[in-house]
Amino acid sequence: MGLKAPGILTFMLSVILTVLALVTFFFGANIPYITGQEFWVLLVSQVILIFGCIMRGL
Repeated sequence: MGLKAPGILTFMLSVILTVLALVTFFFGANIPYITGQEFWVLLVSQVILIFGCIMRGL
């Protein structure tokens, strides 16, 4: 299986979701749709990044 670097949009989406989840968890920020769901947001973020590395065009 050949892996490649993800596209810039895929990478940035993953980074933004990760940062939002970590800020919500560690600093107690109240961000709608993320507060209380930090684990799932991090999981989705990493799955997006993995798909970006596996699939072409993402």
